[in-house]
Order: sequence, then C-alpha cells, then structure tokens
Amino acid sequence: MIDSTLPLLVQGYAWLPDLSRRSGGDVVRARLMGKPAIALRGPEAVAFFYDEDHVRRRTALPEPVLSTLFGHGAVHTLDGEQHRVRKALFLSLLKDGPGIEALAERVGEEWEQARKEWAGLPQVTLFDEVSVVLTRAVCRWAGIPWADRPGDGARQTARDLVAMVDGFATAGPRHVRARRARARQERALARLVEQTRAEPERTGTPGDAVHTVAAHRDAGGQLLDPRTAAVELLNIIRPTVAVTWFTVFGAHALHRHPRLREPLARDEAGYGRAFAHEVRRFYPFAPFVAGLAPRDTAWHGEPIAEGTLVLLDLYGQNHDPALWPAPYVFDPARFTGGEPGRDELVPQGGGEAAQGHRCPGEDVTLAVLSVLLPRLARLEHRVPEQDLRIPLHRMPTRPRSGFVITTDGRAWGT
Repeated sequence: MIDSTLPLLVQGYAWLPDLSRRSGGDVVRARLMGKPAIALRGPEAVAFFYDEDHVRRRTALPEPVLSTLFGHGAVHTLDGEQHRVRKALFLSLLKDGPGIEALAERVGEEWEQARKEWAGLPQVTLFDEVSVVLTRAVCRWAGIPWADRPGDGARQTARDLVAMVDGFATAGPRHVRARRARARQERALARLVEQTRAEPERTGTPGDAVHTVAAHRDAGGQLLDPRTAAVELLNIIRPTVAVTWFTVFGAHALHRHPRLREPLARDEAGYGRAFAHEVRRFYPFAPFVAGLAPRDTAWHGEPIAEGTLVLLDLYGQNHDPALWPAPYVFDPARFTGGEPGRDELVPQGGGEAAQGHRCPGEDVTLAVLSVLLPRLARLEHRVPEQDLRIPLHRMPTRPRSGFVITTDGRAWGT
C-alpha cells in the first residue's frame, strides 16, 4: 500500500473523509509514516479506541508532534498507571469547578480590558487579539509572570503558544517556528519550576498551576524533572490559548449567520454553550487522534495487527450524517435541548477524561467560549472586505485573514 503521509499533508482535513468515501465504509485502511494504519469513527469506535487493551499512546506520537505541540515526556505519551497519576494533575486543575470558574472570570476581565484598548484603533485582527487576551488570562491564573512583564511580554508569549499549535502538522517555516517557540518556553518554564521549588513564597500563589506542577510526583513518587514539569505547564496554558481558533470560528459563524447574534448576545437558557458546541462540531480543528495496537485485535471483524496505527476520525465523526442531520449546516439548536453524548461530539477526542485520554481541558474550552462568544455577539463592529475562506488543506486551519474587524467610527459595544 502506498504511503499516504504526503497526501495527508497536501489534502489536510479532506484526506481521511476522501478515503472514507472511496472505501464506502466507516473503516479505512492506509499507510502513514511507514506504518499500516486503520481509521475508525463512531461512538463505538471511540470506546474501542480509548480502551488501552486495544490502543496505546506510548510511542505512537511522531517526533515532530512532540517537538511542537505536546512536548517530550508529556501526559499524552503515557499509558497505564503512569498516565492515570499524571492525568490526575490536570484534572485537579482543569475539571469543572472553582478553578475553571476563576479562569473563565479572568478571561472575561481580560476581554473587557482589551475592548477598551481596541477603542483607539481603526481595526484589529481578532485572531491576534484573542490570543493575547487568553495568554494574559491563563498566565495570570496559572501564576506564570510572563504576561505581566513590561513591554511586549504577553504578545511574545501569545505568538509562541500560537506557533506551537500552528506548526505541528506541517513542514517548512511554520514547523521551524513551532520548534523554536517550544524550546524557548520550555527553558523559561523549567527555570520557573526550579525557582518555585527553591523559593515557593517568591513565585505565584500556593495552589496555582505553577506550584501544583512543581510539587507533582509521578507514579514512582519522584518529582518531575524541571523540563518535564515545563512541558506539562505548557500543556495547561497552550490548549487554553488554542481556544483562539474556536473563538474566531465563532466570529466567522456570526458573520455568516447574523440572525444568531441576538440569541447569542442574550445567552438565555444556555444558548452560549449550545453555540460553543456547534462551533466545535462544525469547524475543523483536530483531524484525528492516533495510537498503536499493542497486540493483534479486531474491530467489527476487521483484523488489526499488532503495531498498526489506529486513527480515530474526529473530523469525519463530527460531520457524520448518521449522527448529525444536515452535518454541513451550522445550527446551534442541535444542542439547545441538552448536552451531546459523551462519545458523539469529539472535536477534542472522546472517552472519559478521568481514566482515559480525553482532553481534560475540554471543560476549560467550553467555559472560555461561554464567556467570550456572547461578548463577541454584543461587540459592535464591522467586518470589512477580506479573505475569510477557511482552507481545508491547512492544518490547523483558520480564516485566511485572521478575521479583521473595525469600529467604522462607532463606539465598541459591551
């Protein structure tokens, strides 16, 4: 079988759906990075994928992804007890509760401050500005002092965090920027961890993310080495800043469907959360997640040999007409009647967060979007002529222009 790594890089999000259409089923076979691969989708496939008897994550992630998006030694690379102990660190900080409420409140405060700053500008690029808002919020919440440095500290940190996400699935300059950004932030955060351990009273606040990660012990009872601790701090702040993508997609949806602005601005009966769910379902974010089969197994009669790369098709599942009627129509009403099934909506993976590999930051994503999207709907602005196309060959994708908005001489809304 011909290796599909190059077609994946060229076609992006369209690669796996195209293979699915040609194969005529929910199971697709391919070869990626020299390995045999099988792609699955659907709620049953989610349960299969997140069962460690069927799929393991250790050694599954390629080096370019580790050196940009996740980091070497990250929780994403662990299985079994090591994974459960490390995951508990994230759950203690990121599961729904007072910690997330405090972060969401901080995001709202930073948005309001930024809105006042925008009032003196003829136009702003929403993608860039939202990334700075989220960087300031999550760094201050976590106890990382970068956002409070004089000058351009928050913007430089935001550029680095965005670069790590923007360059993981490509080659060339974007990938080089992502590697350099990760190396720069890991060095700085490793020094912060060492300082926190030596003089805990001089950095942040006891109980914040920096202190919690610095004090965390692995399954063997050992403190994380400073570089690994830095990796995990980045795996708290980087995904929060990645909510920039969803926020700008929300702006894109409001521009395309202005009738939705009023109900979102009012945010009655949880409409903001329903809108956030539909943004995450409709717009492309992660194309798939991957792991390795640890032994010979099978899926609905399809043999899967040991060492096979198993892909869970996230983009395909979120646009599967068997789960979502009219899947290419943007309709928040899908979610106004209640929450989606755990293994149905999977923009950030599926399964159960406490025991499996589901992203523990999903609650953060929804909380932040529930704060930002209604505010965005209430923001008086104009969208000038620009290139708002969202290319599917680019991973991760976003509106080409970054979504420029202008006051057009009017006051910014609240």
